[in-house]
Amino acid sequence: MRPGYFHDMYAVDPDPWGFTSRWYERRKYALTLASLPRARYRHVFEPGCSIGVLSEQLAARADRLLACDLVPTAVEQASARLAASTMARDTEVDVRQWDLRGPWPDTTFDLIVVSEVLYYLEPAEARAFMTSAVGHLEPDGHLVSIHWQPVVPDYPISGAEAQRIACSSAGLSRLAHYEDADVVLDVLARGPAFSVGEADGLR
Repeated sequence: MRPGYFHDMYAVDPDPWGFTSRWYERRKYALTLASLPRARYRHVFEPGCSIGVLSEQLAARADRLLACDLVPTAVEQASARLAASTMARDTEVDVRQWDLRGPWPDTTFDLIVVSEVLYYLEPAEARAFMTSAVGHLEPDGHLVSIHWQPVVPDYPISGAEAQRIACSSAGLSRLAHYEDADVVLDVLARGPAFSVGEADGLR
């Protein structure tokens, strides 16, 4: 999608998707956080962080957090939110402007959260994004992909197609899956697919 689409939305409303007000969003964040196989991660990457509502909650589970968005005003809001957050006070936080189609940061992550962004890309772009994601995921790393299920005519691909692209990426195996009429979520692993119970010695 053209970058102006997102700039136009933030020009009309500083929170165009209702991240701070909708129960759908709060529930989606709760599902995302509950799905994480580990209590804490070394280095988390959230591409398409928007105004940083999920970023703030991820910071509470991370030693380091990189959160990026295309739109400067969204980056400014996310930066301010995280700077003021008590949830992020023990976390090294970096908020940057970044395009999903651009070169990836020169580092690796043990958690990448792809939350409702992959369907803004054309299919070939989405596959290239996921190839880069796998290449930047540490050997014991996890990737969470979560998308809105209903088809949005403006978006190049559907949420279901975004999930298929994510889950079919070479080098990843599925740890967990959840879906309902609104949202679909998959937790993918770069390394062996151990369950939480196995990691805790319960199995």
